[in-house]
Amino acid sequence: MLCKIKTRSRLKRLLPRLKAAGKKIVFTNGCFDLLHVGHAHYLQEAKNCGDVLVVALNSDASVRAIKGDKRPLIGENERAQMLAALEMVDYVVIFPEPDPGRIIRELQPHVLVKGGDWAPEEIIGRETVEAAGGKVVLIPPVPGISTSRIIKRIISRYGEP
Repeated sequence: MLCKIKTRSRLKRLLPRLKAAGKKIVFTNGCFDLLHVGHAHYLQEAKNCGDVLVVALNSDASVRAIKGDKRPLIGENERAQMLAALEMVDYVVIFPEPDPGRIIRELQPHVLVKGGDWAPEEIIGRETVEAAGGKVVLIPPVPGISTSRIIKRIISRYGEP
């Protein structure tokens, strides 16, 4: 499992070799705090878009910048290990930036996957991927499933501390 977790520099050396071997590289990113069935569905659909699925995981600091001081609930190393334990995930890389633009430019995936709740013009990295001949795939979310909803359900059932 831990061998799936790579540094950015290691992936930058590894992915060109996989591409040269004819492998289609799929990239997605996110916080993946409180892993749930929506994440599993999303990641399986992403894997179905190519041969090698790279999941870029927001660092704890970048999650706080995006979601606020109460998140993430699970630290980046544990979140990375949970993702790496999933069969459909080939590699996990933690990135510190608030958005994935830089790492997408560095890794140059063939396919960029995002949730269907994103408008195409809002997708960071779309222009990079499409300019290199790649494509962007939107995957519809599983209705009614989200980390925020799970947190609200826990609070309503067990009370806010």
